[in-house]
Amino acid sequence: MTDNTQNPAPTTGHGKVGFISLGCPKALVDSERILTQLRLDGYDVVPTYDDADIVVVNTCGFIDAAKQESLDAIGEAISENGKVIVTGCMGVEADRIRETHPGVLAVSGPHAYEEVVGAVHQFVPQKKQHDPFTDLVPPQGIKLTPRHYAYLKISEGCNHRCTFCIIPSMRGDLVSRPIGDVMDEAQRLVDAGVKELLVISQDTSAYGVDTKYRTGFWQGRPLKTKMQSLCEALGEMGVWVRLHYVYPYPHVDDIIPLMAEGKILPYLDIPFQHASPKVLKAMKRPAHDSKTLERIRKWREICPELTIRSTFIVGFPGETEEDFQYLLDWLDEAQLDRVGAFKYSPVEGAKANELEGAVPEEVKEERLARFMEKQAQISAARLQAKIGKTIDVLIDEVDEEGAIGRSKADAPEIDGMVYLNDETDLVPGEIVQAVVEHADEHDLWARLV
Repeated sequence: MTDNTQNPAPTTGHGKVGFISLGCPKALVDSERILTQLRLDGYDVVPTYDDADIVVVNTCGFIDAAKQESLDAIGEAISENGKVIVTGCMGVEADRIRETHPGVLAVSGPHAYEEVVGAVHQFVPQKKQHDPFTDLVPPQGIKLTPRHYAYLKISEGCNHRCTFCIIPSMRGDLVSRPIGDVMDEAQRLVDAGVKELLVISQDTSAYGVDTKYRTGFWQGRPLKTKMQSLCEALGEMGVWVRLHYVYPYPHVDDIIPLMAEGKILPYLDIPFQHASPKVLKAMKRPAHDSKTLERIRKWREICPELTIRSTFIVGFPGETEEDFQYLLDWLDEAQLDRVGAFKYSPVEGAKANELEGAVPEEVKEERLARFMEKQAQISAARLQAKIGKTIDVLIDEVDEEGAIGRSKADAPEIDGMVYLNDETDLVPGEIVQAVVEHADEHDLWARLV
């Protein structure tokens, strides 16, 4: 069940909703909006099956393993509670969900806030009726992240048709949020004490393309619905601003000076997925050309502190040993800071399933091991180079052993940590300066300045 300790539910005798949120940060934002509206409508959010009148499961459907996790979570909720509503990315496969779990009360797809709230009202009626015009992210909205950081979703959907991905079929084409709405939400979060805003979408670089970069207004000031304008405005708020899911379109070059000036964090999360031109063509990846390495070098010249994280797929259909070696050589050149990788696995409905040249499972395993060994060496060397440097650390938690935080190079959940042993007087959300004393391939150990 979702942990709602940040927003404990009062005992009011109202309808009580349990919530399970699976998948990526974009789905987590959907969960926050649904829970916020349910709370506005008078429902209590509870942390256990036994206390809930009904359970909502927000599913993930990106890969087969995620779908199975979603089906298992639905099954557990039905077994433990009996009244279950399903939403999220896997909701587009309603027939499969109902076939596996006939007892499900209602099924809807991703970002279907009205349908989910309406279904809860149907099966657990409240006296207060749902108002579809109510702001779904009010100042006192429910947050599922710690108080000091929050995800800021700027758009839904994606215009690309990568052959391994079914996100557009689940979440639709790109729909950018008006920049005034995004900035209003960011301001509310900062006013509530958030110290780090994590900008997310399916394609952050494409923000505003669907609206032809329409001009919006925030606090009486005109702003274009465009990534650079958004970053400039967010950079004035005095908090950490971290960019995720940034495709390397040419205009990303214009963001790097903002990082060098300290306006936004020197951090880019770019889903490169591969390096071989042949494999990238088969993947139908956007914004790839032979100048990627040259651009990375230029970015680092402008902003030496830049951290780049990425994800890759090994064993994609048609990937030869030559293609894979090209990828390893590219990693040597790129020297990325943070990297995740996974073996290609067929996803129902993906065009890649029709490609020839399936890579045997044992070859995928072997390539993944080689890839991770290569990147571990790179990551360790880059972290070792930080020993002796003074860094800013945002504290995430404190226990009897000391404080645990993150540097500007570390996004929550996916990157490394900074350990400040014996520093038990710090508090979550505090930003401190520390000198790095030790590093391994993932984390840093430091002492306060």
